[in-house]
Amino acid sequence: MIDQTELAALRQDYLQRELSKAIVAADPFDQFSKWFDEAVSSQIVEPNAMHLGTATPDGRPSGRTVLLKGFDKSGFKFFTNYGSTKAREMSANPSCYLHFFWKELERQVFIRGQAAKTSEQESDEYFAARPYKSQIGAWASEQSSVIESRDVIEKRFEELKAQYAEGNVPRPPLWGGFRVTPDRFEFWQGRRSRLHDRICYEQKSGGWIISRRSP
Repeated sequence: MIDQTELAALRQDYLQRELSKAIVAADPFDQFSKWFDEAVSSQIVEPNAMHLGTATPDGRPSGRTVLLKGFDKSGFKFFTNYGSTKAREMSANPSCYLHFFWKELERQVFIRGQAAKTSEQESDEYFAARPYKSQIGAWASEQSSVIESRDVIEKRFEELKAQYAEGNVPRPPLWGGFRVTPDRFEFWQGRRSRLHDRICYEQKSGGWIISRRSP
């Protein structure tokens, strides 16, 4: 076990880049697209991995990592089981956040917004594009439900493979997408001596107000 003194001493200085109001895009979606392209070009493993934070109506939070599957100026899209904890929480309380951490680039992006289900067509189109075994997995897992053992889900997976041939798997009725429509972005660039750059965009009167925040 690591000594607590050693744990307290763990730190990394950030030296690669800087960020200012003078160089960011006027639109946060354009700024995100630029940073996302750079993350992909840097060959970061799963640059589309993002932490999704949700909460119950009485404010009890939960979080997990999901994969971004599309974005444009209408919002950020991902897919899940509609019976899962995150889906139930977003349906009851649509306020949520997304967090990207690209360690290799010393960058983070925080996005706050409101979640809503995607259209049936969007869910159908993405499900049809998934690999066969991922399609079967979506049927096999009643996400977040209690199961007795892993054998339960593996047996169900094999039964469904026998039931549905490759290329002929319908989308489960309780599986589909969510889109998070942002009202706030924060772009964080690590800097020396913990004096990080934080540039925020907040939606006001149909536009975006850009501000620098103290680290």
